Amino acid sequence: MKCINCGTDNKLKDRTANQGRCIKCNHLFAFEPTNMGNIKITDPMFVKAIADISANNTLFFTPKQLFYLLDNRIKAKSASKFGLLFIYLFFNIWAPGFIGGFASLLFGTNSFLIVSILFNTCFILYLYKKSLSNKTNIKSRQEYARCLQIIGCIILAIGTYASLMVYNSFILFFIAVILGMLSIYFGTRQLRRTKFTQEFLFFQSDFQSWLNRWRQINGSILKILPSPKQENTLAMINPDVTAYSFDRLVVCDTASIAQLLIANNFHFENNCAILSITGYPQSIFDTTMQMLRRNPDLKVYAIHDCNPRGIGLVHNLRTNANWFLNSEITIIDIGLMPRQIIATKRGMFIQTSPESAQAAKQLPEEVRQSLSAEELAWLESGKFVELEFFTPQRIIKVLQKGIAGSQNLESDDSSLLLVGDTGNDMYVVQSFG
Repeated sequence: MKCINCGTDNKLKDRTANQGRCIKCNHLFAFEPTNMGNIKITDPMFVKAIADISANNTLFFTPKQLFYLLDNRIKAKSASKFGLLFIYLFFNIWAPGFIGGFASLLFGTNSFLIVSILFNTCFILYLYKKSLSNKTNIKSRQEYARCLQIIGCIILAIGTYASLMVYNSFILFFIAVILGMLSIYFGTRQLRRTKFTQEFLFFQSDFQSWLNRWRQINGSILKILPSPKQENTLAMINPDVTAYSFDRLVVCDTASIAQLLIANNFHFENNCAILSITGYPQSIFDTTMQMLRRNPDLKVYAIHDCNPRGIGLVHNLRTNANWFLNSEITIIDIGLMPRQIIATKRGMFIQTSPESAQAAKQLPEEVRQSLSAEELAWLESGKFVELEFFTPQRIIKVLQKGIAGSQNLESDDSSLLLVGDTGNDMYVVQSFG
């Protein structure tokens, strides 16, 4: 493992002999991958993750975004179908020869065939189970599925030939056809699935302990954001400033995303106000709302998680007296919406929970009417995607694209879809980036 301080490559025996420090500069390593079980994290991996999530320390990011990135990086060591096929072919010869050889002393020559059938059955079930695992990334699942297809073809070709031409056995022919067709069916079925639910490989508590240790050894992380503070003290704003308004408002369903956008100066660069539905930032919330209500041409952009709470954000803005009750302002829903996730070919981190399924069934009727049957089924199955799965750069680009695309709402080239009645218009961005 290379030292992030001087770049010296330290082997395990060097790190162990020097009490976990670099043999050249004596810098302490934050992680020792050989002591971390199945989760392998190194100092260079962690520092690269921080650089990538922050776009080389130019953008602020939330701890949850780094959490997602690390999980994806660890899972990224995907399985190779060529490696799996090599293992299959090797043990398909070794197991019958070695194990079958011992078994034949007790059960006769049929032991070679029995061991071969058992090995193929177990290997197919192993690959199928791995292709179903929520803790395996999408690329690896697809590799397992393709391997199942190839092995199925091998079994059909070799198994049927051997059973008919060598052993002249209908029973062996039947077994070979069943195993081969099942393997192909399992592989094809999994390849057709493109929207997998996933689970994290490690707990939030583990990640927090890694962050704490990193800070103890390497100091604070420059661009990581703290938890959003609930500020009760009102900020003093110049009366000359409050006489003006904004043409645009971005509303987030969580304070963490609002804090992320504000920290990265999105409001300055795009001439808009940024608030969360929870009232963040509290110190200027009331004053900002007073300024916004002065502009009859205000456009509101909603950005949120794809879960029942987030899906209800626009409805909340329309029906809440603290926001825009009885107002005819235009609201553009940037996302995330189920239709955006269903339509995309990119792998998103889709999670599922019983609580989300229950909340989806309790959505207001107005919200349900704005969703397709497929979207409702997606939500009511308990699936959800968090905005913090995406990098700060991706969120900012999508939001900027949504604002730019709303300049001419009546244009045929608009990437926005009109939802709702005239006079209470809501537009939805059809693609999240």
